[in-house]
Amino acid sequence: MVLLNPNKLNTTEYQDEITKSIMTKTINWFENKGRLQLKKDHHERTWYRDFLDFLHEEQIFANLLTPPQYGDPGTRWDTFRNNQMSEILGFYGLSFWYTWQVSILGLGPVWISHNEKIKNHTAKLLQDGGIFGFGLSEKEHGADIYSSDLTLTKQEDGTYFANGNKYYIGNGNEGALISIFGKMENIGEVEDKRFGKYVFFPVSTQHEKYEVVKNVIDSQMFVAEYKLNDYPILEDEILAKGQEAWNMALNTVNIGKFNLGWGSIGICTHAFYEAIDHATHRILYGHPVSDFPHIQQYFVQAYARLVAMKTFAQRATDYMRAASPEDRRYLLFNPLVKCYVTSQGEEVIDLLWDIIAAKGYEKDQYFENATKHIRMLPKLEGTVHVNMALVVKFVENFFFNKANLPEVPKMDQPINDDFLFNQPAAKGLRKIVFHDFNKAFENVDIPNVLIFKEQILLFEEFLKTAAPTKLQSKDFDFVLIFGFLFTQIVYGELILENQRYSALNEDLINQIFEFIVQDFSKYAVKLYSKPTCTETQMNLLLQMVKKPALNEEGFAKVWQNFVFPLKNSYTMQE
Repeated sequence: MVLLNPNKLNTTEYQDEITKSIMTKTINWFENKGRLQLKKDHHERTWYRDFLDFLHEEQIFANLLTPPQYGDPGTRWDTFRNNQMSEILGFYGLSFWYTWQVSILGLGPVWISHNEKIKNHTAKLLQDGGIFGFGLSEKEHGADIYSSDLTLTKQEDGTYFANGNKYYIGNGNEGALISIFGKMENIGEVEDKRFGKYVFFPVSTQHEKYEVVKNVIDSQMFVAEYKLNDYPILEDEILAKGQEAWNMALNTVNIGKFNLGWGSIGICTHAFYEAIDHATHRILYGHPVSDFPHIQQYFVQAYARLVAMKTFAQRATDYMRAASPEDRRYLLFNPLVKCYVTSQGEEVIDLLWDIIAAKGYEKDQYFENATKHIRMLPKLEGTVHVNMALVVKFVENFFFNKANLPEVPKMDQPINDDFLFNQPAAKGLRKIVFHDFNKAFENVDIPNVLIFKEQILLFEEFLKTAAPTKLQSKDFDFVLIFGFLFTQIVYGELILENQRYSALNEDLINQIFEFIVQDFSKYAVKLYSKPTCTETQMNLLLQMVKKPALNEEGFAKVWQNFVFPLKNSYTMQE
């Protein structure tokens, strides 16, 4: 597993010359701008006009975010390479990643829609260097789309006026197009009483009836509160109505969730380089800080967690790209990239912060940004608990309704991800079936993987004989901890599946499963401590608490062969 290193760029990962050019030019733009100027702009909350001009000049968003039937030759929406861009932008700064992230969300409803007029218009906006936004959240309701208050009111002449506020909307200051979710008024009775009034439509931030109220955060990023004041909309500008609009909102989030995990991977990677350089050059008590055993322990665990994040997210990408109406396994793996990979990013930064200590506060260090921005990612596009509530819906079928599904290969082909914009209705999650996860663990004779298999068997016994009661299922804290136990199993499965493609070293795998065994034990203790736990549940949960197999020789190899060699391997140009 190779971490992103701009000084030693592995261009063989890029599928074609256009992709190689996009990624290398983006990296060169940041390196030429330099760390000190980036930090200055960050502290002064400077809108990144120069970055947007670069994106326009090089047609980067146009190439990466336009389906081929609407763009120039070589354009496509390819999740594999979009992940690479997300990682690079996270590596250099979350503010730059953010304008990319919310543009992806804003474009989702357009490409999902059947409105060819708006699609062709959007393709032109991309070529013109436009950025985009996703107008879903509101101040009083957050992302609770059931409660959306913004209205689209039909006029006597058949046109519409849009009125209302939106909040937390990225790029809301100058998005070329913002995809707005709201409710229709004055349209009479609708057949579908639950979803019939929902609607998606586009607006421009430059229209006179569009009012920017403020940036709701203190940052380079512009996270807008805005108002629509009798904003005129024509019938042929509407993207979707009713159930189709509802599904459009949820399926757009499915598309956009992936970027959060990859942004976190980029942040952690850059922070890791700063931490290893600091620790190997800082002399305390006559020794480099990196000589101390506890520091090596922090580094090895941080590295193992970071590699696991990337390994899992890569494999989840394969399922995303291979999905079809008959194979929707991605709907389990997708939210885990969003909520669990990003949560693991917090763990990595905390470990590195204990090493870099006061250096992490210095204003000229990237690490200062990392400590703030890594906290944001698990809380964007729905918090961890919202995603975990989705994940636990799959537990029963994952364990007890296994299907003979085809094996998904590595999906790095340079093709457009057509299915993402043709996802089925956002329902029937409990009917989604999975392959036998045990296959990933077969013939793996690695000490901590074997211990983890014992924990899995006990969890399965828990499900069979002591599953959560109705009362416990209404206790969201109970559900959340239960979901984290399940997550460890899914996480370990995809990491092992990806071993055949990433050629992970066995000592490194053992280190990864060391922390997985520990984390599984931690959540078992947490669930044991819940007051509603029954005797049977507590007995099984105590059995799940396992000590990982400590291998000093394997630990030393990971430190010497993977972690310590990263010193002096990357420092951003000043």
